[in-house]
Amino acid sequence: MSIKAKLTTFDATMIVVSLIIGIGIFRTPALVAQSARTPALFFAAWALGGLISLVGALIFAEIGGRFAKPGGYYKVVAENYGSGLAFMLNWTSVVVLNGAGAAAVALIGAEYLTPILFHGQTAGRETVQMTAVGLILVLLVINYLGIKTGAWAQNVLSLLKVVMIGVLAAAAFLSRKAPAGPPSLPLDRPWLFALGVSFIYVFYAYGGYQNTINFGADVRDARRNVPRAIFFGILIVLACYLTINVAYVKALGVPGVAAAKLVAAETARVTFGEIGWLVVSLAIFLSAMGFLNVTLMQIPRVYYSMAEDRTLPRPFMAVNPRTQTQEFGLLFLGGLILASIFLLGTFENIVNYVMFLDTITLALVSSSIFLLRRKARRSGETYTGYRVPLYPVLPILFVVFMLTIAANVLLTQTREALLGGLFFAAGFPVFLLMRAVSRRREDTPPPGSGPTSDPP
Repeated sequence: MSIKAKLTTFDATMIVVSLIIGIGIFRTPALVAQSARTPALFFAAWALGGLISLVGALIFAEIGGRFAKPGGYYKVVAENYGSGLAFMLNWTSVVVLNGAGAAAVALIGAEYLTPILFHGQTAGRETVQMTAVGLILVLLVINYLGIKTGAWAQNVLSLLKVVMIGVLAAAAFLSRKAPAGPPSLPLDRPWLFALGVSFIYVFYAYGGYQNTINFGADVRDARRNVPRAIFFGILIVLACYLTINVAYVKALGVPGVAAAKLVAAETARVTFGEIGWLVVSLAIFLSAMGFLNVTLMQIPRVYYSMAEDRTLPRPFMAVNPRTQTQEFGLLFLGGLILASIFLLGTFENIVNYVMFLDTITLALVSSSIFLLRRKARRSGETYTGYRVPLYPVLPILFVVFMLTIAANVLLTQTREALLGGLFFAAGFPVFLLMRAVSRRREDTPPPGSGPTSDPP
């Protein structure tokens, strides 16, 4: 059963917003402040990271326009670099990046929700984990009902998080309270190294726009509307991120941001008081739900393209004709997320495991733009859609920058990066196994279809 386009440009734009604004922006500023330690480096990390992410969004806008297929993030690598490499990259995504990344968001959403549910009590790690499990189960039911049901929920949640960021920033700007203590922390390392470490967490918060190309078969007139959605979505995110980070520093100062585990809720406490802290905690919890919901919408489309390429079993390709839901793939992803909640434990550990593999994958997928353009020239294909400006300079700079971030993770979180590399390498024998299983099934005739002898 093929996938039918049901999503509008507005749906796709809201998907971009929620793919990026998970809850990294409500947690990673503390990690960035701990590394940057001064207002100048803190804002430089967010501004430069936003600029590089805008370049990446422009590149993927063209890739999405040229390559409007289901599960495009897998398929563009498979068709340009080979199915083996595509599987190894997406093998890490299937089991580590998407399961662990969604688990990280579920855990943070639970951390914001549990103080409301258990007001006056200290929620332990087990309570937070079980709350995260409950969130995942609710969203699995919503997405099981259909792609349009998931998109409707996504639009509401995306708009809510943008409004919430605006309200919180406005309250911080209007507040007359000044942060206590010094404006910065002592810089205990070379400024360039501090900025490099900050970028690791900044790009975790900015990441996600690239996955919009997985909806190439779901968006109406995808060649025109996917680039539009990526462009407008990243502009909304840039405005939100830069505004809210200025608000954090105004309300708390860089030392206060570094010390705040739940920085958005602490900013609300300073500006609104106790009631504000509760309201913003609830709003951020809903933002987490938005990111988790869009993850459950888009990752099964990657499974679809992998099954179509015979690197996953055919059940991953099954689509309900009425709801357009990949029921088997959705439940499989839900199981991975639930397992990651208990296996990986904390947000910081998950970021370190995710970023090394994610930046390498992002560099490789974005480099496919060179091959797509070359193939179009050789075939004489007429492409009238969006083109990234300053080609090939901007794509080259973006690829080099992503590889630099990966090297930085390797130097600063060596153990996690090496484990991620081993997991990537382990994907090759799994790829060979999947292909062998698929080939065996194709060569085996169905029951009753074998040759029969003529009666005597």
